[in-house]
Amino acid sequence: MSHPSLPLAPELDRTPNPLDSIYRLYAAIAATCALDREAGLGGKLLYAGAIDAEAGGLLYAANIAGAATLAASSDPAVQRQAIRDGKIDFLVTSLEEALRILKNEIRKHQPVSVGVAVDPFKIADQMLDRGVLPDLLPPATWSESAAGMSLAQAGIFLGQGAPHIADPTQSQGKFVAWSAAKDFTRWLPLLDACALAAVPANDNLRQRWLRLAPRYLGRMAQRIHGVALNSEEVAQFTEAARAMIQLHDPAAPVEIQSHE
Repeated sequence: MSHPSLPLAPELDRTPNPLDSIYRLYAAIAATCALDREAGLGGKLLYAGAIDAEAGGLLYAANIAGAATLAASSDPAVQRQAIRDGKIDFLVTSLEEALRILKNEIRKHQPVSVGVAVDPFKIADQMLDRGVLPDLLPPATWSESAAGMSLAQAGIFLGQGAPHIADPTQSQGKFVAWSAAKDFTRWLPLLDACALAAVPANDNLRQRWLRLAPRYLGRMAQRIHGVALNSEEVAQFTEAARAMIQLHDPAAPVEIQSHE
């Protein structure tokens, strides 16, 4: 649905939304390991597996959740793209270098994502050899290539107490997205405020997402933001957005859509 002058109740849009899939991964992380209200998953280590494939979205989601994240790829093109996209903060050449960065940020309960320019299966082996136990592993539904470890390697981590992230496809609610064709630095924060008001103040998961996702998603969220809402919250959000737009500019170039 597109209403340049007024966002009415959103209709279903089956076009894939990359923010939706990242949000589902973020919610799955929180379903596996509860987010601290202030630090999120600060102090926790996630092994995200391969930098490419599904793990790209997982790296974004983990940053928003506040975790320290380790991923790997031996492909220089993938490494360069991950740096450009902001999926990883540091690219190093060995597990030892990665651990130095990770330990420092884990101690400070700060989010960080570190990529290692090594095949992820080798990194998983090195982690096992060194006794490095992550707090979280990629979803069990992922392929070995995406998870960056074999079933045998995953089994050892699981046996030592590292759980898989919950299945992201089980996350509830419709993903409602809002965008602006122009003047997005003006309109998106105003629409974000409407969404924040519609989400309960004690809903740490979605409140944190709305505050931090635009920062960590960078260019991906430059013109579009969103969050999962139930029917009552959708109605509250769209009504608040309608009132806000009528107040500021009835011809605002905004669009609200619901994805499922």
